[in-house]
Amino acid sequence: MSKSTIVENLKQAIGEFKAHTKAEKVGVVQEVFDGVAKVSGLSDIKASEMVTFAHGETGVALNLEEDSVGVVILGDFSKIKEGDEVRATGKILEVPVGKGTIGRVVNALGAAIDGKGALKGDAMYPVERVASGVITRQSVDQPVQTGIKAIDALIPIGRGQRELIIGDRQTGKTAIAIDTILNQKGQNLICVYVSIGQKDSKLRKLETRLREGGAMDYTVIVSAGASESAALSYIAPYTGVAIAEYFMDQGQDVLIIYDDLSKHAVAYREISLLLRRPPGREAYPGDVFYLHSRLLERACRRNKEAGGGSITALPIIETQAGDISAYIPTNVISITDGQIFLETDLFYKGIRPAVNVGFSVSRVGSSAQIKAMKKVAGTLKLDLAQFRELEAFSQFGSDLDESTKKTLDRGRRAVEMLKQPQYSPVVVENQVVALYALTRGYMDDVPVEKIKEFETGLIDYASVNAKNFMSEVKEKGMWSEGEEGNIKKAIADFKVTFLK
Repeated sequence: MSKSTIVENLKQAIGEFKAHTKAEKVGVVQEVFDGVAKVSGLSDIKASEMVTFAHGETGVALNLEEDSVGVVILGDFSKIKEGDEVRATGKILEVPVGKGTIGRVVNALGAAIDGKGALKGDAMYPVERVASGVITRQSVDQPVQTGIKAIDALIPIGRGQRELIIGDRQTGKTAIAIDTILNQKGQNLICVYVSIGQKDSKLRKLETRLREGGAMDYTVIVSAGASESAALSYIAPYTGVAIAEYFMDQGQDVLIIYDDLSKHAVAYREISLLLRRPPGREAYPGDVFYLHSRLLERACRRNKEAGGGSITALPIIETQAGDISAYIPTNVISITDGQIFLETDLFYKGIRPAVNVGFSVSRVGSSAQIKAMKKVAGTLKLDLAQFRELEAFSQFGSDLDESTKKTLDRGRRAVEMLKQPQYSPVVVENQVVALYALTRGYMDDVPVEKIKEFETGLIDYASVNAKNFMSEVKEKGMWSEGEEGNIKKAIADFKVTFLK
């Protein structure tokens, strides 16, 4: 090849050359400690934007100060050192969502941790998202059947509601959440369980229990374990609700459980103190209320124009010595639409679930119950409240009038019937039969110690001899006049054979 040809080729190559330039926001680590890095040089970064460190670790920008950025490191911070480069990604923290998450256990960043291979997401959703507006919402009037008689009858939960489960440790808070998930089989409700700061052994037991009950076919577990950093505990609930929002956007109903938000608040307090944010009451930062309000407001029921899906939230809060007036409990009580209060004294008396009917409330009320349940459980809460008052009063005197004795006897039978072992949810038609017999006085002459036996026998008998009554309750939510006569006859006939 001649010299002139080579020159021509070089000129052509130079003429066609296009430089591909890419602007990158690069900062430098000034300081790193306890999972938090102070970074300079990232002046244009956004709040909650993802950053990457030199060794591949990721972080989230939380503190945007005048001359530096406070970054929370997600993962192992031991490799990061002073002087390392930090690159802004331009992306707000997002996680993979979609049908592929069902039946899986994922970490706070949406990556699978169950050893079943990588997760295939249908889309990426930001973990922080503005809650649905008032115009797109609809009132709550469809029930979420928990299968727990004390809750379905007295403190009903509706689709789109936020009902707090609150109580001391070891009073059965998680048990209520698990029973509710197990009872959703065939109810067309997807469940998301968010485990925050729990031991890995507890999570494995829980997952095994759900698999055995066939509940993992419609459940996603999001886990931020006790051994992981506070940053992952802080993000986990937002990841869970992002996964739930994907299904709500498809017009489906979702139940999400946050277990528990006390540990979530503690993780956020740890991060905030490390970021040098000014502490407030109980050393929590000033925006700890907003931490939970922006999370729980994302639970709602949308109207048909907005897709018609819903997210029902069951946050869990742990109290110390039953003190529901502490900072975090009062915050979450004021955000939610009611609370189920579990009491240690009732738990140790053998009344399980240990629901304190006086302190528990559902602000949605009977609009979240089927008509049949409304009819049989209408006066039950009042009866139990009167029973608790009279029970305390009756300890001081033995001479009681007939109406007081009747209230006490009915109350004792009601308490006995509402007892329920763990992992044994009761379908709604069986609840209606048992409560009908109780509130209409059919159990008044059954000995208290035989109430459970009577209830079990009655449900078996009614499922054969009052089949139509039970199917009407199940399908239409109410019985017809003709079928009421059949259930009365079935209860009376069963009672004759039982009391022989």
